[in-house]
Parts: sequence; structure tokens; C-alpha cells
Amino acid sequence: MTSEPTDSPSQYIKSHIRTVPDWPSAGVQFRDITPLLSNPRVFRVLIDQFVHRYFDVRPTAIAGLDARGFIIGSVLAYELNIGFVPIRKKGKLPYQTLEETYELEYGSATVEMHTDAVRAGDRVVLVDDLIATGGTMMAGKKLLERLGAQVIEGAAIVDLPELRGSMRLRAAGLPLFTLVAFDGV
Repeated sequence: MTSEPTDSPSQYIKSHIRTVPDWPSAGVQFRDITPLLSNPRVFRVLIDQFVHRYFDVRPTAIAGLDARGFIIGSVLAYELNIGFVPIRKKGKLPYQTLEETYELEYGSATVEMHTDAVRAGDRVVLVDDLIATGGTMMAGKKLLERLGAQVIEGAAIVDLPELRGSMRLRAAGLPLFTLVAFDGV
């Protein structure tokens, strides 16, 4: 699970993502980003990839999806000197919220954000750790747009293309930036 720092940044990052077989259920290959977060050099390479991507684009905010999107999103917002907007699971925010429910392969889930988190015309990058079916990111996009923000791009460390989430998001008009892709589910 290591590689030489001379690899491309994407390959270097990918080599630090652990695959946990049969978790959370049989047949699933869970892509665990915690090893790359715990290594300061790899974490810096990861964050730098996103900073370089968005430095000249100048979003007005970064929105992070609960929970691992908070890790990358808040550091990215800090590095870009812009605000961070948490999009949380339902029932976790204390002020007035707007919510969006989306379908999962085994039911549904709801995310929400504060009604004053963004303003009309804000240019937002929406961040999560991984794109699987795309449901969470699509729900986040809809919330931000309902408040008048423009979601300029969705960003994630990992894309799982076989689950077709990135295809669905792009078909819905959301440009995407991901660092690595894993074949197989």
C-alpha cells in the first residue's frame, strides 16, 4: 500500500487507499481513505491537487458532504481562504434547514443544510470522498441550487465508475473532478 513519491500524484494517492473486502457486506470492496489521511505527506499531496484545481477558478464556498467530505472540504476551503458549508445527515443541524431526500440501493436517506449557508449567485464546489451511485452528491447539488447557488463542480477523491454515479451526475449537468478510479465494486 505504498509507492514512491515519484509516481504521478493520482497514482501516489491511489496507492494509499486501502481496499477492505466484504465490508460492509459480502461482495463489496470498500475503498478506505483513512491511510492517506493519516500520512501527512500523502494528505498534503491530496489537498494540493484540489487547491491547484480550484485556485484560479475562485469558488465563493466549498460545500462538504457528511462526513468524509468535511475532512477534505474544510481543509480545501481554508487553503483557498473561502467559507465552508456542511451538508449533513438529517437532524444534525441546529438552525433552520432545507432538506433533500434521495434513493439508495437499500432505501432512502436525507441530507440537509442551513437555509442561510449560501446566497443566490454563490459559486460552490461540492466535495465528497467518493462517488458511488451519485445519490448523495446529487442531493447536495439540489440543495445548493434551491438556495440559488451555482454548483460549478463536484469533486471527489475516488470514482467507482461501475456504479455509474459519475455518469448520472454528468448527465444531470454537474461537471466532476476525481483523482482516482477503482474498477470493480
